[in-house]
Amino acid sequence: MDGEVDCTKVESNNLSVKVGESEVETKEERREHESIKEPDSNILDGSSDYPREKHLSIQRQLADLEKLADLNEAEKKPCPLCPEEKFKACYGHKLHRHLQNLHWKISVEFEGYRMCICHLPCRIAKPNFVADQTFSKMGAHYHCIICSATITRRTDMIGHINRHVNKGETESRFITAPAPKSSCEVLKEADTDVQVLPNYFTPQKTDSYFNPKMKLNRQLIFCALAVLAEERKPIECLDAFGATGIMGLQWAKHLRSSVKVTINDCNENSVTMIQENCHLNKMKVKVNTKKEDNYEGIGDGEENADTIEVTKMDANVIMHLRSFDFIHLDPFGTSVNYLDSAFRNVRNLGIVSLTSTDISSLYAKAQHVALRHYGCNIVRTEYYKELAARTVISAVARSAARCNKGIEVLLAVALEHFVLVVVRVLRGPSPADDSAKKIRYLIHCQWCEERIFQKEGNMVEENPYQQLPCDCHGSMPGRTAVVLGPLWSGALFNTGFLRRMLFEAVQYGLDEVQPLLKTVVCEAECTTSKNFSIHNPSDENKQEECGVYIKTPDMLAESDVVPGKRKNNEMMRNATKRQKTDNSAEHPAFYYNIHRHSIKGMNMPKLNKFLNYLSEAGYRVSRTHFDPMGVRTNAPLAQFKTVLMKHSTPTYAGGQTEGPLHLTEDVQMGDQLQAAADSKAKDDEFLEENKSGDTATIFTEDCPTHCAAD
Repeated sequence: MDGEVDCTKVESNNLSVKVGESEVETKEERREHESIKEPDSNILDGSSDYPREKHLSIQRQLADLEKLADLNEAEKKPCPLCPEEKFKACYGHKLHRHLQNLHWKISVEFEGYRMCICHLPCRIAKPNFVADQTFSKMGAHYHCIICSATITRRTDMIGHINRHVNKGETESRFITAPAPKSSCEVLKEADTDVQVLPNYFTPQKTDSYFNPKMKLNRQLIFCALAVLAEERKPIECLDAFGATGIMGLQWAKHLRSSVKVTINDCNENSVTMIQENCHLNKMKVKVNTKKEDNYEGIGDGEENADTIEVTKMDANVIMHLRSFDFIHLDPFGTSVNYLDSAFRNVRNLGIVSLTSTDISSLYAKAQHVALRHYGCNIVRTEYYKELAARTVISAVARSAARCNKGIEVLLAVALEHFVLVVVRVLRGPSPADDSAKKIRYLIHCQWCEERIFQKEGNMVEENPYQQLPCDCHGSMPGRTAVVLGPLWSGALFNTGFLRRMLFEAVQYGLDEVQPLLKTVVCEAECTTSKNFSIHNPSDENKQEECGVYIKTPDMLAESDVVPGKRKNNEMMRNATKRQKTDNSAEHPAFYYNIHRHSIKGMNMPKLNKFLNYLSEAGYRVSRTHFDPMGVRTNAPLAQFKTVLMKHSTPTYAGGQTEGPLHLTEDVQMGDQLQAAADSKAKDDEFLEENKSGDTATIFTEDCPTHCAAD
């Protein structure tokens, strides 16, 4: 590599030129000694400012380089960055073009400074030996603004500066101010301060990754943890990938004594940053590694509720060693590598939440990666976001079943940057079997995008196309459908849990997440409009989720009077029976995009009006957070298109005749018969009023649908 080479090193293999080499080496050592001595003296007397401590090739503006040349009072001025034998002294206009084209245009910029290329004998290349003479080639190079290294290539110089930035070194070593303190930036979110390094939004370039766009994700997880904290206190929660520690700090700062927070990260720099952020938020820190446990407090007399445990372990190791009530996984990319460890020691009725950011594979842009990570075959569909959520849940259910645990999905959200899944853990082989039975394959029609889950059972279907409601296979040539999955076929939301999350969001003033939670509640109940009453949900009724009986604060006294497992088991059995009868109330799977099924030449109705039309037709309908123009309904696609066609208006005269061409045959026949009946009635009335011979021609022009039917 042509990279970092010290100016004092000169290689030689010929013994006959030792005297010449020693002279060059002595001069270079003297120059380096002077260059180091000068800054030290400047620091001691404090007379020099920041730019003067840099090399003369590092300037802010091109005019600063010209001022260096103006120090020579001669009419012809030499270049300050080139030796005289390379560039002879010239007039000012020629020198300006030389500095601009040769030095300034190929400079490297950093924090307002330009590191111009230097041709001075600061860096001596490998000497060439011709006969008895030594020729030392003076190579072009850059001077690093941060350290004393000289770099020959511009691309290497850019990479050299980036490595300094990633390490937090953004100031020169000759500056008295400490570099880490000045390079860090303090951000604030939800009354929590975090200190981050430069490039904190790029995970490949920094150890402490912090993404401001994931604020909504952090608020959703906080609401889920707050709901769990109301059921039992205190709970042990784990942030397995802490990075800056922002999520764990928000848990401890707002929930206080209800939670015991553990923030883990395997990177040493991230652990140091987490400790500093804990002190910044006036929290006690308990450092726990594999070998030692010690406390670092901010003062005496503080409560144990303000203590955050910081660990430096692999996420799989800490989840194998300890048990938690709440576990959150947010690695960079997929989280399937940590699911087995998460379900190994999680407590009964605990919650596991995971954020997957590998959206390229989940959103079917890299289908081979989805097959490798999740074992699912997926394609790009109109409902690809819900397909991604069901793909992640299927992997979660399989991992839980391997540990003899079942899951109940409380929340599944798929937005632009992430897929968030929150599940409750149910111990026992029976819940594990029930969860495994909900993993099924999906049949998807590639023509009309109709979809349906395969029937339960192991028997081979003679004609799988018969399961699809559409008849594209009979009217279209070739194979028209694909099998996707295995996917989660159960519900994606729990209404009771979501309502309590909304209550916690209002209580803690999380305004950004409230509209999303309201949309998800309507989606879970499959309703178009809902009045949200902000009150304590524990006063409504007894919370019953996941087929189990959940304790609420009002029910704690009752549960303490009669302890034992028999009553709890009876409650679980009764709740399971009631849950089986309420399965029909689950929201329909998947949704339709109204633009995808729009009719050519027709103006569609407004989305809210269209939802009312579907509801008046007797179908359950709601909007979905997966797609702003999506409609979740239990209506078949043919009926969906029929209602859409009925309430659409033509944009031009011929639009009404072209519209039904995009419908299926069943819809076309229904529309044609209805149109024929209406036009025939009009025909009879028209013939009675008009007895002339021109009526047939007039009628043909006015009623093209009737003629087509005849």
